[in-house]
Amino acid sequence: MMLLSVSTGDKQMSDLNWEATYAIARSLHQDHPDVDLEEVSLEMIYQWTLALPGFSDDPDLVNDAILLSIYQEWYEEINPL
Repeated sequence: MMLLSVSTGDKQMSDLNWEATYAIARSLHQDHPDVDLEEVSLEMIYQWTLALPGFSDDPDLVNDAILLSIYQEWYEEINPL
């Protein structure tokens, strides 16, 4: 997982990339708290990730394994053991 955070006074700016699956999952959960994950497709995860304010990676570098990893992280975040 890779998340670069730069503090700029009282603001925090994060650069999300495809390797930051946990950070992406948390951001998606914050942006879509009431979504039923059983209704979420990989395409939805892809589009929502690209729309995240801190996302700054090449959209062409993603694959299904990365999107599934984001989904799994999100699922585990809302369904802890």
